[in-house]
Amino acid sequence: MEMVDRPYAAAFEAHALRHPEVLCLSADLTSSCEIDGFRDRHPDRFLSLGMAEQNMMSFAGGLGLAGFRPFLHSFGVFLYRRPYDQLVASVAYPRRRVRLMGFLPGITTPGGMTHQAIEDVAVMRTLPNMTVLEAGDATEVESIVAAADSVDGPVYCRILRGSVPRLFETPLRVGEMRELALGTDVLVVTAGIATEEALRARAALDRAGVSVRHLHLTTHKPFDAARIVDHAASVRHGVVTLENHLIAGGLGSQVAEALAEAGLARRLVRLGLQDTYAHGGSRPYLMRYYGLDALALVRAVERLTGQETGIGEEDLSAVRLEAVHSAVKAEAL
Repeated sequence: MEMVDRPYAAAFEAHALRHPEVLCLSADLTSSCEIDGFRDRHPDRFLSLGMAEQNMMSFAGGLGLAGFRPFLHSFGVFLYRRPYDQLVASVAYPRRRVRLMGFLPGITTPGGMTHQAIEDVAVMRTLPNMTVLEAGDATEVESIVAAADSVDGPVYCRILRGSVPRLFETPLRVGEMRELALGTDVLVVTAGIATEEALRARAALDRAGVSVRHLHLTTHKPFDAARIVDHAASVRHGVVTLENHLIAGGLGSQVAEALAEAGLARRLVRLGLQDTYAHGGSRPYLMRYYGLDALALVRAVERLTGQETGIGEEDLSAVRLEAVHSAVKAEAL
């Protein structure tokens, strides 16, 4: 598996240089959001608003009114919890072309509750005029910049940082989902880092005789409910969703809404955070502890099919271990 170092940094700089109306805004997390190089090389296009997200959001709305397309960079949790009123009044309501680049989605940070955006999809998809995107690999991180900037209105993006695996060859496109496998027993729907876990499980399930249909979602809003329903109708046993998010309001809820509104009777198992905040720890540890990993997916498929596969951790593709700390970011933030 190819690993790409800091794909966002290069992609954003290249896009911004092609579009002079794009501005780079930071809320005092510049190196943590991989825009320190852009700041140093293009100071005339960079604005530091400090640790004042409410002001940054209102300021971005004004920039949008003036014809600029500001990209706001912070941890995802700080782009909707602290400045929610400004987000609604200054950005979402007037449909400003503001791009919210949310880093450290879900349990990709060991920072605990204060830094983990675990309800961001639920919150942001309820806002009128808001588009919600999520990157799942390096290719999607590289292409989410242009994809978000193509939207005539505000966009919230879940961004992966650091060393990111390349799973796909084609770019992320707004409104599209990837068909990764077209099996007939169980439909698995994943997004973001959960897709890598599903890929770890799929080969073992196939060897055990379970035919998996696998969709990778990149656009939470607008959500292609009709396509989800078509795929769910094509499998025998039911649907499993796996997400780096609370199951309430996120991918699992989106799929449940689609099935219910279509009147399609299919069993649904939602894997994700179950009405809980996550504590601090490494990503592999947290995914295992909260049931977001490949083995949890295998067990959910077994429940749906009623088939004991005998699959254990040793049968799955190797987990990709990540260093929680580094010399650059000793605090992992």
